[in-house]
Amino acid sequence: TENDRIAIVTYAGSSGVALPGTFGHDKATILSAIDRLSSGGSTNGGAGIDLAYREAAAGFVEDGVNRVILATDGDFNVGLSSEGDLVRLIEEKRESGIFLSVLGFGRGNLQDSKMEKLADHGNGNYAYIDTVREARKVLVTEAGATLVTIAKDVKIQVEFNPARVKAYRLIGYENRALRAEDFANDGKDAGEIGAGHTVTALYEVVPVGVEIDLPSIDPLKYQPAPQTASSSPELLTVKLRHKAPDGDTSRLRSVAVVAPEPGAEASPNLRFASAVASFGMLLRESEHRGSASWNQVIDLARSAVGDDPDGHRTEFLVLARNAEQLSTIQ
Repeated sequence: TENDRIAIVTYAGSSGVALPGTFGHDKATILSAIDRLSSGGSTNGGAGIDLAYREAAAGFVEDGVNRVILATDGDFNVGLSSEGDLVRLIEEKRESGIFLSVLGFGRGNLQDSKMEKLADHGNGNYAYIDTVREARKVLVTEAGATLVTIAKDVKIQVEFNPARVKAYRLIGYENRALRAEDFANDGKDAGEIGAGHTVTALYEVVPVGVEIDLPSIDPLKYQPAPQTASSSPELLTVKLRHKAPDGDTSRLRSVAVVAPEPGAEASPNLRFASAVASFGMLLRESEHRGSASWNQVIDLARSAVGDDPDGHRTEFLVLARNAEQLSTIQ
């Protein structure tokens, strides 16, 4: 609308401005600039990112959403191209209140991990766009979660009650793990949460009384005596720290979770998330996949499709069936 501004920067062998800062209701000018775009040359990502931030700074909106959206395959091969140099550049720019989102495109030379790292350090998010449907999901359906940051440096810490949980394992998030002492360190960067955005973390839990082979260590000599585990019905305590989008000091929230009643049915959301996690472990041939199977993934996901207005859960079922068929090909 007339309250928005958009600029377009290109970054082939050299960077340039394809569309200077233009008000959002001037659709004809914006569409004309898009129609003139063409691919070619090498990828001077560093110069393009720097110029994009300068354009964003020139049109900075106080108390508004100020963001650079980088569309790339991540294969920067001209100018500032090393991952470390790019991360330092983006960390410097984020202090201005301009955040970075990265949209991945292309195949073959796609630098997926690099693009995710750039988005993480730019207080933004990363999504891979392979179809028009995925683009609509990221930039239309989930636009608020993608573009409007409501909390930054969000950290989650989970403490299990040893009277009820013998062992546990976090599934995934290998690149998000923090040391325990970093939880209360406001100088440690973490992830951002957008408007309407939800985050799911899954743990594999072994209850007390269940036999399991666990690695053991010799008793430590200089450690304080362990405290007695709580006999309360609490299964775990979740602690969350976050900062306001323009803040530097985190706030702490804490909530205890009581164990469900025996035989309680898992919610559709939990069943679907469990199916997705099992799907990932099967694809990666994880040593922790246990008895998970393609049929189990498909049955669990099908039972949790429910009201699926955008078709994302149905689309996952198609992916799972395709993966099952491909797994039988030797």
